[in-house]
Amino acid sequence: MGLTAPPVASAADCADAEVVFARGTDEPAGMGRVGDALVDSLRKQAPGMTINTYGVNYKASKLQLHGGDGAKDAISHIKSTLSSCPDTKIVLGGYSQGASVINIVAGNPLGGIKWGDSLPSEYADNVVAITTFGDVGTRTKQSIATQSALYGAKAIDLCNPMDPICHEGQGNEWSGHTEGYVPVYTTQAAAFIASKLLAGSGQSVPGFGPPSQYGPSVPGYGPGYAPSSPGYGPDTTGYGPATPGYPPDSSVHGAQPGYGPATPGYSPQDPGYGLPPAGPGPSTYPPATPAPEYGLVSALR
Repeated sequence: MGLTAPPVASAADCADAEVVFARGTDEPAGMGRVGDALVDSLRKQAPGMTINTYGVNYKASKLQLHGGDGAKDAISHIKSTLSSCPDTKIVLGGYSQGASVINIVAGNPLGGIKWGDSLPSEYADNVVAITTFGDVGTRTKQSIATQSALYGAKAIDLCNPMDPICHEGQGNEWSGHTEGYVPVYTTQAAAFIASKLLAGSGQSVPGFGPPSQYGPSVPGYGPGYAPSSPGYGPDTTGYGPATPGYPPDSSVHGAQPGYGPATPGYSPQDPGYGLPPAGPGPSTYPPATPAPEYGLVSALR
């Protein structure tokens, strides 16, 4: 009796997309706070699409010895999903230590250290978007968005300019890493992912870019903010100091400069879509004074 191929699910049983997300250090099993917020925003920005989730199964401990295990688990899950649902679009994401896991999956291990296997290149076309938050690779100019020939155009690397893990310079606070990504940066990433998922469909991303009420005190934006994938504004419809449930986070970020014509990447003639600067650039503008280096084990959360 010969071997049979694994069954392929019908289109009705398969999701349009699946977000595979690696949580940060010491977060409980699952997607983690940043991953959950990302998917919540993505589902709002890509209505009508069925989006499944998978939290990478790995030991996200402070010792950070299991990134390779996380990459292996993510790759195994992706292969399994695509064997049953070959048309499902894969989105990869990770926060903090989880960002390092996704770097391994994308074949971009930090420092060139071979911590684990990468996703075979034959699956690259199935991956439509990659997003990392608080990635230590940003400090060392090794982010997927700037370094990967295979995935760079599909990746966005988001760094809060007060996060000492990814931002090199003055003004860093630990709260910038632990509290600085939800909801502003997760919404920003969701808009980027939605644009990739909806590409070629004739649909647009609702609320994409800063609306007319985008004021000077939106919490969470620090000076020098610029994602690696230029030109993507956050989906901030109705979001501002008067929005119920979102008071200014002055304890963490303080008053921030407005988003206007003087902001790099912003074009008043094309609201919501910034003009990308010439050539690739880092996630944040170069600081005047470098900060001391952080080791991978001691720095990541």
